[in-house]
Amino acid sequence: MRKVTLAAALIAASVSVGWVGGAQAAPAPRQLVEISDLADIAIAPDGTAAAFRRETASVERNTYDTVWYVAALDGRGPPLRIADGGAPLRYNWGMPVIEPPVWSLDSRWIYFRAEFDGQVQVWRAARDGSRAEPVTRDAADVEAFSLSRDGRSLDYTVGATREDIVRAETDEDDHGIRIDRSVFVGQNLTHALDYNGRPSTQRLTDDNRVEAGLLSGQPKRQKRVDLTILTVRDITDAERARDGSPGAVQGVKADPAAVSISRSLAGGWTAFLTPVANSLNDKKRKLLKAVQGDDAKTVITCAAAVCQDADIATLAWRPGRDEVIFTVTDHARGRAQSLYGWEVGTNTVRKIVTAEGLLNGGRVDSGETPCGVGERFAVCVSAADDTPPRLERLDVETGARQVLYDPNPALHNDGAPAVSLLTWTDDQGHAFTGQYFAPPATRAGRPAPLFITYYSCPGYVRGGSPGDEWPLAQMAADGIAGLCINYPFGLPLEATNRYDTGLSAVRSGIELLARRGLVDRTRVGMGGLSFGSEVTLWVAMKSDLLAAASLASPFGSPTYYWFMALRGDEELALLKKAWGLGAPSETPERWKQLSPSYNIDKIHAALLLQLPEQEYLNAIDYFVPLLRSPTPVEMFAFPHEGHQKVSPRHKLAVYERNLDWFRFWLQDYVDPDPRKAAQYDRWRAERQKAEAAGPRAGSAPPAPKG
Repeated sequence: MRKVTLAAALIAASVSVGWVGGAQAAPAPRQLVEISDLADIAIAPDGTAAAFRRETASVERNTYDTVWYVAALDGRGPPLRIADGGAPLRYNWGMPVIEPPVWSLDSRWIYFRAEFDGQVQVWRAARDGSRAEPVTRDAADVEAFSLSRDGRSLDYTVGATREDIVRAETDEDDHGIRIDRSVFVGQNLTHALDYNGRPSTQRLTDDNRVEAGLLSGQPKRQKRVDLTILTVRDITDAERARDGSPGAVQGVKADPAAVSISRSLAGGWTAFLTPVANSLNDKKRKLLKAVQGDDAKTVITCAAAVCQDADIATLAWRPGRDEVIFTVTDHARGRAQSLYGWEVGTNTVRKIVTAEGLLNGGRVDSGETPCGVGERFAVCVSAADDTPPRLERLDVETGARQVLYDPNPALHNDGAPAVSLLTWTDDQGHAFTGQYFAPPATRAGRPAPLFITYYSCPGYVRGGSPGDEWPLAQMAADGIAGLCINYPFGLPLEATNRYDTGLSAVRSGIELLARRGLVDRTRVGMGGLSFGSEVTLWVAMKSDLLAAASLASPFGSPTYYWFMALRGDEELALLKKAWGLGAPSETPERWKQLSPSYNIDKIHAALLLQLPEQEYLNAIDYFVPLLRSPTPVEMFAFPHEGHQKVSPRHKLAVYERNLDWFRFWLQDYVDPDPRKAAQYDRWRAERQKAEAAGPRAGSAPPAPKG
């Protein structure tokens, strides 16, 4: 990532690209869908190798391939493929489960959970690739496992059997479903999502966390496998009391608020993060701390400023040392990351390496994705604006870096659109960063249209994060400038503050780019997922900045409120705290301020909604009125999708339709592909409907044609 000021970046963007008409070298939407991601890194106990998982989508087969590899840390030779990883295990909102493999004590095997043929079992694969086999063959899906301290046995946890779950689902199909707080209303009542390889009914647990399976609340059972002969028996109550539940993370007695807990193998140390007291921010700052021994009362707090006034993403102990290796996300550098070491005994911190993008154990810039950490090396996934995900070895003493594996060589293209880190400040003093995708030179120096997405832009930006639905590089190659804006760290939780900050980021970013003649402020589009969707609709409601918009998630509506109300008072308290919303009759003015359902006449941008089946009903309150208004609008709902779309074919369809949508509304471009003729007929009709209504107060000027 090129570290430049806004002015320097804009100047560079205006002169650094010199394509002739029609030339483009951007990754195509299908290439972005089928990119290979790396995750789940674990270094062998002998310190000579690292295991990791590669995940790659296939549009043709509409599935994902996962493969386990082992890379020698001496860097000699390519990684060795040792086992098929099965279908990715995912959370109900779409993201893959983060679960590094467990090495055997002798460094000969890795153990991992995998789904094959609709069953989740524990598997093991030999380091040399000679053998891969199931360790469990349970009638229920394995939910967690752990190896014993001597490495001779494996404990695992299961819930209801697959047969019992299917029987319960069939019984509901035959006799009807009683609607109560456990039902995830707003989505299909049965077989809503694929979970563990099977279309499954979902239910909410007591803490309102979605679980797959009607019987997820049944008592869990723990079992033990003798790894020498692979016999299985139930764990006794005495063993459970002594050893704890398989895979369970113990808390810290000295600090009940501890999160991101990491325990060292030597010295009995535990490192953890504690949210800063009285922090009311959306993303709370955390302090890095450590304690020695389970019953210790004295907590050591890292004294360095980087431990106390920074966004610490991950942490892990360095084997054989009393040192914590932790990753810090730098929001002033566009969420680029650095690796540090904290020597607990001396309470000193040293910087190991500064990266130009992501440097952790996976794809995201926060969460539980640490690098694999050994005594001499750390193994991380790196990704930057011009660097797709790859595996790197870092010397934790010197910071020296070496690429161990690059799974995406075709995406390294010097002719791709230029991407620059932009930094700017609005008139209220809010500092923003974003990645700017410069389009090719336009005819007669005409400023380019601009597409903006707002939320998070770490590493190798594909289509905006989270969600990845707008192919920014392809848009730039087709003449639409792109700006992916990071929301500032530590925003107050209160909704209008967060949304107004987003609006200010968008407004000030457009103004700066337009003032330098790079973009046309009358041809601006915007899109987002989740919080990014909320900000997009807020900008559409509260300004005349947008000519077109695209949403991947719904925004607050009365229907959504009553769906949440069914879950109980805890959900209603969250809505009141974060959005200030009570029932529509209780807080009518707040609803008029926040909800698009009460602002139909203020939404004039052409609006495309591409929503998951789980959530599209939440948008009906404003989609139907918009459909009956002069505002151009179209909605697609994607079957069997949760918050983030997963199906490779769905992701490709979303990419391509978003590209068509913004080229139509911002460039008046029509793809000559005859298979899209009906699409453009609908969009022309929507445009004619808007033009017939005439100019409306607060609407963006019409996009120039031709």
